[in-house]
Amino acid sequence: MVTKTEETELNQLENQVENGGGGAWEYLCLVRKLKVRRSETVFKHGLSILNDPGKRSALGPDEWTLYEQVAIAAMDCQSLGVAQNCIKVLQKKFPESKRVGKLEALLLEAKGMFEEAEKAYSSLLEDNPLDQAIHKRKVAMAKALGKPSLAIEHLNKYLEVFMADHDAWRELAEIYVSLQMYKQAAFCYEELILSQPTLPLYHLAYADVMYTIGGLENLIAARKYYAATIDLTGGKSTRALLGVCLCGSAIAQLSRGRNKEDKDMAAPELQSLAATALEKEYKQKAPAKLNLLSSALRSLKIS
Repeated sequence: MVTKTEETELNQLENQVENGGGGAWEYLCLVRKLKVRRSETVFKHGLSILNDPGKRSALGPDEWTLYEQVAIAAMDCQSLGVAQNCIKVLQKKFPESKRVGKLEALLLEAKGMFEEAEKAYSSLLEDNPLDQAIHKRKVAMAKALGKPSLAIEHLNKYLEVFMADHDAWRELAEIYVSLQMYKQAAFCYEELILSQPTLPLYHLAYADVMYTIGGLENLIAARKYYAATIDLTGGKSTRALLGVCLCGSAIAQLSRGRNKEDKDMAAPELQSLAATALEKEYKQKAPAKLNLLSSALRSLKIS
């Protein structure tokens, strides 16, 4: 995660470089350090250094790092000829390098040669089954090919080994949601909540999934996690406030004709508090839409 201070420093250095103030190498080093993608600027100024024999030789061993950085930026910018030339230089210097092998596979992928890229990635994984970046490239390629089931298969295999990778669990959950496989998505969010219980984003996503599945028990669970989101955000999650209102209304409808204890599950006082907080927030931040919100809440028989 890039901090605001680091982003400000990077932007200032980028403006300096773009306006001819020098510092191109320092900028390229900072981009690598922060692990951000500024492909067009990296491609432009990195290639400029590589094309200047004096500047290139002054880099020493860092020359090869720059070739790699420019190759990746060139692929992002669809300058595949430049990327191929950079990779050829690296192949000549490091003929048996697996790191260069990754670049070759990336180039195949960038050219749309997905079958060849898949074989190259599989070969690299045979040599190093714990290479997370290659596992994730296979997932990304499956998604790009419109094969979500294959992406799920790759992610499940990956998570068998790297169970603590939160980004992978979240990616898997989002793919399941896109396929309307809500129970599987709920399991992924449960794993995320267990590992990061104070992150409101996961509570909110889990609540959304449980609300979508529906049914009295799931709606009660959804309301519980919407309430947890409100608590974790200090009452600042508009979506969670609205979720509490929607859950309360749905629970009330499902509880009709039941005994008083079941009807009390709707918790009208919680709905009322959420509705009041929503109206207050809309009054402050979006007064033009306050009437629309009030109308929606009335339709839910809250306001």
